[in-house]
Amino acid sequence: MPYWSLYLEGQGFSYLQIASLMATIQLTKIIAPSVWGWLGDRTGQRVRLVRFGAITGSLFFAGVFVEPGFYGLLLVMLAFTFFWNAILPLYEVITLRALGTRKDKYGKVRLWGSVGFIGAVALVGGVLELVSIRYLPWLLLPVFAGIAVSAFLVPSEPGERKEPAQKGSLKAIVTHPAVVTFFLMNFLLQVSHGAYYTFFSIHLAQHGYGKLSIGLLWSLGVIAEIVVFLVMHRLSHRLTVRQIVLGALLLTMIRWGLIAELTSVVPVLIFAQLLHAASYGALHAVSVQYIQGFFGKHHHGQGQALYSGLTFGAGGALGAWLSGFLVDGYSTSAAFWGGAVAMAVAILITWRGLQPPPKES
Repeated sequence: MPYWSLYLEGQGFSYLQIASLMATIQLTKIIAPSVWGWLGDRTGQRVRLVRFGAITGSLFFAGVFVEPGFYGLLLVMLAFTFFWNAILPLYEVITLRALGTRKDKYGKVRLWGSVGFIGAVALVGGVLELVSIRYLPWLLLPVFAGIAVSAFLVPSEPGERKEPAQKGSLKAIVTHPAVVTFFLMNFLLQVSHGAYYTFFSIHLAQHGYGKLSIGLLWSLGVIAEIVVFLVMHRLSHRLTVRQIVLGALLLTMIRWGLIAELTSVVPVLIFAQLLHAASYGALHAVSVQYIQGFFGKHHHGQGQALYSGLTFGAGGALGAWLSGFLVDGYSTSAAFWGGAVAMAVAILITWRGLQPPPKES
């Protein structure tokens, strides 16, 4: 993510084309996780589905090397991400089931994804200081191969089998006012991240930052995310869900304003990146457990898929497109101010309607 927009810019695509291609990564999250989540709940074969998604997604990604132009690359990314976006929601369910009653330890498991991100971003950023950005797809190949291999090292879930039918209606859960508020809040959160995931690297490059510096700044945000994952179980015991969510949303709004206006002030930019602990780390950790609480064991896969699709998918795609129009018409700073406005609306909605999830029976 930190370098893909720079790669697309290097390929000669316009800002609106870059926004559309980056939105594709989020767009397939609307459908793919629901399809794969339903299959996982129906068959119980989540680990096998993860393996299939890792291999098939990597094969489709190879279409990038043909350099197919805008519409060809759009098709390649649609096919690739349809399988790729199935992996993480399935892994979330596998992880939480493996933890059993120790779900408060989720953050300590999840942080390893953050560690991997930091290592990859720093390594690739260093390499890209020496070689052209057009070699980025070749640098990604070993990573995809490693993920496909590691998926086969994950043991199948004990007693994998078809799940029994759930007592109760999925529709009743989804239409619960607190769940509607939860999804709407997360939708706006991802709309606000559209500028960050699509244009943050370009924004930094416009302010004179090199590729290694850009990678390190991305990594700094993830380091802050790791710290939150490590202490999240303590925070959840001291603060209510409502307090954590409202505090994180407020800090996210401040973050986008700082990036929009004070990018050249390095200490301020570092502080803004540390706020990733709130805008992603805290809110994601709370959201995963929120889904577990409201959707229960039998609808967990579909709940996780809805969370991924309606928020990261629909919200992320809309945010990427809107940021593309703001960057094309005004500037990258305007796109970040748009994210701050989305956060202000999210704070109002959350203040009025968010309720804590029920305790698991």
